[in-house]
Amino acid sequence: MQKIIIALGLAAAFGGTALASEKCNVAMADWKPREALQTKLEGEGWKVRSIKTEDGCYEAYAINAEGKKVEAYFDPQTLQSVDMKIED
Repeated sequence: MQKIIIALGLAAAFGGTALASEKCNVAMADWKPREALQTKLEGEGWKVRSIKTEDGCYEAYAINAEGKKVEAYFDPQTLQSVDMKIED
């Protein structure tokens, strides 16, 4: 029983990262600059804290227009969101 609980916990912890990496399979030559993502998010009212590369995606930490903390993954070619976690 304990092994099942541990396995479920690990799946929950790493599930979002796996989802993001599956959707961000883009050659580096096709990536848009990190600054383009920052400009896009700021235009949507976000206050960007940081943007880094994680599993082939851009990972942004920000405060969204509603004032909530956001951790979001973006396709580096299209700058479209592929996964997002919003703090309550």
